[in-house]
Amino acid sequence: MSQLEFYLARIAEAKAAAEAAELDNVRERCLRSVAAWTNMAARAERGDRMRAKAEAEKAAALPVT
Repeated sequence: MSQLEFYLARIAEAKAAAEAAELDNVRERCLRSVAAWTNMAARAERGDRMRAKAEAEKAAALPVT
């Protein structure tokens, strides 16, 4: 499981917990978790894209033999 997949799973869990919550403070806590996990997922996705781009650039710079 990649880091991004882990974060997406936590987002889904927090959303489900928020929907099931009967108390307002619990629902708000879950929604804050959704926001935090979403930010982490966005950073992980951006890192994955940057890493893939760097690897592609490195591969393109290698001499062809």
